[in-house]
Amino acid sequence: MKALKKITLLVSIMAAIQVQAAGRDYISVVGSSTVYPFSTVVAERFGKSTQFKTPKIESTGTGGGMKLFCKGNGVDTPDISNASRRIKASELQMCHDNGVTGVVEVLIGYDGIVVANDINSHDFNLTRKDLFLALAKDVPGETDGELVANPYTHWNQVNADLPAVKIEVLGPPPTSGTRDAFVELAMEGGCKEYEWIKATKKSNKDQYKSICHTVREDGAYVEAGENDNLIIQKLQKNPDALGIFGFSFLDQNTDLVKGSMIDGAAPEFETIASGEYPVSRPLYFYVKKAHVAEIPGMEAFLNEFTSEKAMGEEGYLTDKGLIPLGEELYNEVRENTKTLKNLEL
Repeated sequence: MKALKKITLLVSIMAAIQVQAAGRDYISVVGSSTVYPFSTVVAERFGKSTQFKTPKIESTGTGGGMKLFCKGNGVDTPDISNASRRIKASELQMCHDNGVTGVVEVLIGYDGIVVANDINSHDFNLTRKDLFLALAKDVPGETDGELVANPYTHWNQVNADLPAVKIEVLGPPPTSGTRDAFVELAMEGGCKEYEWIKATKKSNKDQYKSICHTVREDGAYVEAGENDNLIIQKLQKNPDALGIFGFSFLDQNTDLVKGSMIDGAAPEFETIASGEYPVSRPLYFYVKKAHVAEIPGMEAFLNEFTSEKAMGEEGYLTDKGLIPLGEELYNEVRENTKTLKNLEL
């Protein structure tokens, strides 16, 4: 009798899975708010030009997306996770621990991280050192080796050439890949200009990271969520504030906001592509290999996203602000995606 009950339960579970699988006839994408607009454009074109349903794209932030993606295989988990930084070794291990052993990495292009404000407000000519001193929790004191709680309340206290306005920066939360990249590229870039701090990277890596990466929590930096459009809206209401978000959002809203110079370079398509603009990063999405043959349209969607007409130098994603890959790297990414090359870190 017990054996019969077990068999009945097993059959019921299998039937439920089959029903669920039959009910999921669309591609599920989560992850980065920066990659979201690019992914959405591809999804909309894909839905209109094929017999498959338009993929469902959710903006959860890079870190949040990885947690959902690596939760396991099956139709109750996402097929793809967008990322505004490369997957961490710990995240890939989390995937493996949960049975997601086949992960395909797709590099789609580059993006700059901008520090912007209202189009009619002050012009800011910043350095990465300015950004570190304005936003770090603790900053160097008067003598080498000394750290003090950040005392700066106005930009001209950080640098006399900057406007005499209150430091208020609207940016993403810790779960955001944009936040991770900004802290690493901008704040750490300014932090290591202090030789004694730079030296701690070899002697005490944890201390170095704590000094350079810890953002102040006294109200000068305001966590404004994962929605970059919301940050732009808030800048309209507070002209003295600055906002941190991806170049693509600046490029689409040049009538509302303007980007600050950083280390003498303006955030522009050409300066990001050349590497002259110092706060730029690669953008990715990650594919659950086990889902490619199971979810309708997966292979066709990957083909559309990595096509020349989408990701190429003259592709429609460049119109949305994506900085394209060079020809050689593009061909490599295209081939690795087509063959579903497994990621190894």
